[in-house]
Amino acid sequence: MSAFDLVIPLILLGTAAWALYRRVDVFNAITTGAAEGLSTVIKIFPNLVCLLTAVYMLRASGAMEAMAGVLAPALHLLGIPPETAALMVVRPISGSGGLALGAELIETYGPDSYVGRVSAVMLGSTETTFYTIAVYFGAVGIGKTRHAIPAALCADIVGFIVAPIAVRLFFY
Repeated sequence: MSAFDLVIPLILLGTAAWALYRRVDVFNAITTGAAEGLSTVIKIFPNLVCLLTAVYMLRASGAMEAMAGVLAPALHLLGIPPETAALMVVRPISGSGGLALGAELIETYGPDSYVGRVSAVMLGSTETTFYTIAVYFGAVGIGKTRHAIPAALCADIVGFIVAPIAVRLFFY
């Protein structure tokens, strides 16, 4: 057994000891936290339903693939594998959709291929922007995101553009 295997149990033991020392009613604290968590879920649930419905509608209608097809020639000029176009469209919207596309690319082209490595770096260096904003801004009741979405999308674009450069620099 390594020291890393003991980290979580030691944290839990330390927390319990601290709670006993401070005479905190742990059960009450846990139930209060669970109640607050459920109220947060109730607040953000409509945002999640709308977002996930829109993502599934776009994928089922073929609009995602059409957007990816439109982007493919420009990506080829930038040195980005056109096969990753669908990943670039889906990733900012849906994490599970992005992971599914990434897994499909890695399965099709192989994990050590250029396309496989670029898609893996893209998945690791970008965020599910719209999902994250829907969850976190919805949880605290913020309706106007102002500059958050453009700034997050700029960061995603940088992640998508830098991925093939990073793969070429570090793997080839």
